[in-house]
Amino acid sequence: MLTIRDVLQSKSSAIWSICPGDTAYKAMEIMAERDIGVLVVIDEENVVGIVSERDLARNIILKELSPREVLVEELMTKDIYCVTPDMSIEECMGVMTSAHCRHMPVFENNKLIGVITFGDIVKALLLEQKIKIEDLESYASCCDAVSFDDSL
Repeated sequence: MLTIRDVLQSKSSAIWSICPGDTAYKAMEIMAERDIGVLVVIDEENVVGIVSERDLARNIILKELSPREVLVEELMTKDIYCVTPDMSIEECMGVMTSAHCRHMPVFENNKLIGVITFGDIVKALLLEQKIKIEDLESYASCCDAVSFDDSL
């Protein structure tokens, strides 16, 4: 059974963050430069929320806000769900699905150690399935075919 720790080990260890007092424009710049969809919002050393491309798009476009004026703290998701590295990916998927969120900070001993996305989990599950299929194919190809007409 794969855990969140397994998934984190297969991706970059970088955690991209922004301050709550930064502008939405700065958040968009960082996301575009890094080709990421979420930033952890950190005030001093405390995680106070996350801001995603969806948060930015829905708020800025639908409310006709200026990205150069509106602050991240006005748009960020404050009530965030978190996971631990020893949680199974199936359990994490369940939390993400029920909470309708696609990004979750990962904490170990009250320290932020990464961010897991729904896409990360899907990739890990697909890789796990591919490995299982390859193992089964390898096993099947090693066995000699036996016909019902053959005598034992």
